Amino acid sequence: MRQFLKGNDAVVRGAIAAGCKAYFGYPITPASEIAEQASLLIPQSGGIFVPAESEIGAIQMLFGAAAAGVRGMTASSGPGISLMQEGISYMAGASLPGVIVDIMRAGPGLGNLGVEQGDYHLVVRGGGHGCYRTPVFAPNSVQEMCDLTIHAFEVADRYRNPVYVLADGALGQMMEPVEVPVLTSSEPEKSWAVIGNAATRGNLITSIYLEHEKQEVLITDLEKKYEEMEKRELLWQEIQTEDAELLIVAYGISSRIARAAVEVARAEGVRVGLFRPISLYPFPGARLRKLAGKACSVMVLELSSGQLIEDVRLSLGGITPVQLLRRTGGMMPTTEDVAQAIKKMEKECVGNYA
Repeated sequence: MRQFLKGNDAVVRGAIAAGCKAYFGYPITPASEIAEQASLLIPQSGGIFVPAESEIGAIQMLFGAAAAGVRGMTASSGPGISLMQEGISYMAGASLPGVIVDIMRAGPGLGNLGVEQGDYHLVVRGGGHGCYRTPVFAPNSVQEMCDLTIHAFEVADRYRNPVYVLADGALGQMMEPVEVPVLTSSEPEKSWAVIGNAATRGNLITSIYLEHEKQEVLITDLEKKYEEMEKRELLWQEIQTEDAELLIVAYGISSRIARAAVEVARAEGVRVGLFRPISLYPFPGARLRKLAGKACSVMVLELSSGQLIEDVRLSLGGITPVQLLRRTGGMMPTTEDVAQAIKKMEKECVGNYA
């Protein structure tokens, strides 16, 4: 069914299509519509909505639902995601699936309600304690807000791991046509869950391993799981990269601005392409390195002081120069700003070759 939806609304439609049966949350702008729509629609689909007393409570409720084998989710923005970090670490340590949606706003601290991408380090690098990782998927359209939420549930159950959908306030609040699917898949059997019957009475959900050797075994097992993610869960998009001498790397709303700027620069004869990582962890670094090896220079466009750029530089290992174009504080660059930066980068490359 095709509907005209806000990005936040599309998240809830995607969750229902994925078979989500429990939502736990605390409202925060610019993510509040997710909780609002979840309170209306998830009970209608046979699930439950629980308004938590805080974000700390919400993530612990998600832990409990996951331990009982229920597909569940929560959503928040930067300050709330910060409060959830302990619980997310517990979920990762106990190998529990669940979906967390972060609709980023400007920070640090209370910041403001403007568009920013400053939660990249917090989410992609794992803001909680201990040795764990979480898959992270970054939409750049309202349709993808729906589709990647569905995908997040599938990945969470595949690996028994919490999974993020990382978006920004612009995507959460903008409206676009969305093809909303019906229930996409049946939930897998979870023989490991604790559901109050004789068959599961012996199951133990825990992240406590007081014997050091057993804790090390857990970490080793988690690392094997992450290695499998890095092989199977890579997602990216390439725009006009076949002959690109210049390359822009951007995700989320920034990638839409970058794509428009690429079209402007191409119309003026500049051979520039766009690489959009959709999976931020695992990061598609090998493919980016291959493309960058043919380019004169790489520009990272992001709405932060420079966080994505660290993964880009790690992936490239110095084979191609990398520069940063950024805005912060809730500000976004215009298409013309980015197009001008591309043309400046081209002149610098021509000068280097001269």
